[in-house]
Amino acid sequence: MQNILVINAGSSSIKLAVFSPTLEPLLTAQAAGIGSSAAGELQIGAQKSAPAVPDHAAAFHLLLKGLAAQGHGPDSFAAAGHRVVHGGATLTQPLAVAADVLAQIDACSHLAPLHNPHNAAAIRSLMQLMPGMPQIACFDTAFHATCPEVAQRYAVPQDWHAEGIRRYGFHGLSYAALVRSLRDSGAPLPRRLLACHLGNGASLCAILDGQSVATTMGYSPLEGLTMGTRSGSIDASAVLDRAERHGISATRADLVQRSGLLGLSGHSHDMRAIQQAGTAPARFAVDHFCYWIVRHAGSMLAAMQGADAIAFTGGIGENAPDIRERVVRQLAWAGLGPQNTHVIPAQEERQIALHTRDILATL
Repeated sequence: MQNILVINAGSSSIKLAVFSPTLEPLLTAQAAGIGSSAAGELQIGAQKSAPAVPDHAAAFHLLLKGLAAQGHGPDSFAAAGHRVVHGGATLTQPLAVAADVLAQIDACSHLAPLHNPHNAAAIRSLMQLMPGMPQIACFDTAFHATCPEVAQRYAVPQDWHAEGIRRYGFHGLSYAALVRSLRDSGAPLPRRLLACHLGNGASLCAILDGQSVATTMGYSPLEGLTMGTRSGSIDASAVLDRAERHGISATRADLVQRSGLLGLSGHSHDMRAIQQAGTAPARFAVDHFCYWIVRHAGSMLAAMQGADAIAFTGGIGENAPDIRERVVRQLAWAGLGPQNTHVIPAQEERQIALHTRDILATL
């Protein structure tokens, strides 16, 4: 079997990873600054350059050319696996991309306007650049399809629900990878697992018998915990009031780009920089981050009737032991401690490669 190409396309960047048939990572590449009037950033392995990257098609061309120069030409790939942020209520498992699947991804674009259009554009660009190669879509929302209906529904009129207003949850590929990693360790998978994906985007997930039964993110990745630049949960009336006075676009930008750790600290969205700053607002930002992890953890524990273990992943979850220790210490009442704490490296790309390999075997 040939190698697998993994693609994670965002609004201004594309990340690629090459995996062997046995899922060993071989090479990573990234194009950033797509669409900017300034020079972009291209990195193939350790090699960096700053070419013009006017659009996603140009970025793909440069990335594939760079991969080929490293010995990974188009003919070396058996398939490509894509991270697609939103699968809506119907796309709840990885799927081979066909016209109907691509149409459904497009139909979910209003649910994730900053993500799905670029995910679909990446698929279409690769169809042109590498025609005939199988492409697999892996959905970040899919892991949470197992949540019970009572956890998914908002208490809103039926016509809202019919239009797709519900809790979907995100970071699903990260949580699926976390569960797989614990299973692969040889030890029994904890029956009631509190999973914490902590990074610039942050969420918790209640995982019961390997399946999601509750999560903190909802209709969008804005709900839930304090994040790098996102507010987390906030009263809808406060949002409506602000939007009436300052406009919807400005309010959305504030909640998504100027809130969270950045808004609280007035300094940075990066936890390392905030901790190094040592100012009173920076310390408060860290307190707020930890408080709401613990506060929302209580909700996740209620959904599982307790917890047998806690697992951390993501940039902060993996690399900030003081944050982990603080959270676990404040959850000692639930029976959590160092003895049942796991730190799992984020492996979303490998999870996509695994899904791609498995589906490819059925085609």
